[in-house]
Amino acid sequence: MRRIGFIGGFDKSNFIIYLAKIFEQMNYRVIVIDTSSMQKIKYVVPSINPTKAYITNFENIDFAVGFESWEEIEKYLGVKFDTNDEKEFEEAKEKNSKNDLYDIMFVNIDEREKVESFNVNNFDINYFVTSFDMYSLRKSVSILKAFNNDAKLTRIIFAYEYLKEDEEYLNLLTMEYNIDWNDYTMYFKILGEDNKVFEDNQRLEKIRYRRLSQTYKDSLAYVAQDIDKKQNLGNLKKKLMRD
Repeated sequence: MRRIGFIGGFDKSNFIIYLAKIFEQMNYRVIVIDTSSMQKIKYVVPSINPTKAYITNFENIDFAVGFESWEEIEKYLGVKFDTNDEKEFEEAKEKNSKNDLYDIMFVNIDEREKVESFNVNNFDINYFVTSFDMYSLRKSVSILKAFNNDAKLTRIIFAYEYLKEDEEYLNLLTMEYNIDWNDYTMYFKILGEDNKVFEDNQRLEKIRYRRLSQTYKDSLAYVAQDIDKKQNLGNLKKKLMRD
């Protein structure tokens, strides 16, 4: 099972939901864990009789909200995901076959404390997601304090337009942290038309790529290919065109 972290103060809910749908369409067993302070997924993903912490299935994707740590999720599912003890893992596996329940986990994080409680430093991939408004930018940067020295992160930037000055400012804000940044950055262009599509789909209780801008769909495909490098970028783009 691969664990992918999306770290930052920017509202990442729609982005993660639509990215998760790509992997579900590729027959991945997917869970999205929303640990963010807003818990937006609680309000946009349909659920029957939600409690304080629960996992619900929507469009063949599991969504988990209200959990404060890995241990709480493991207790809820009756499964041991995280252990370095081989005997403990085998005992848990014999007790419950749900160890193979998921192929990939997407975790939405916007607080330093959750980096530790979800053991984010040991994830397979971590993305630093922000826009250039000061709230998102400064809150995102503050989370970096929770990462180990030489943590590896890739930047995903949401912006109305690309400006070299913005990226230089981000570099200035993050230079005090010992982060091993990937040498490429992925951009999502913020368009009002995409937000309107998200709103319409939420009312219809659907995850549809139809009517999303080509720019947004292309960016989703680039991130999906970055996560699963075995996938052909052209084929990923075609999947988004067929919906």
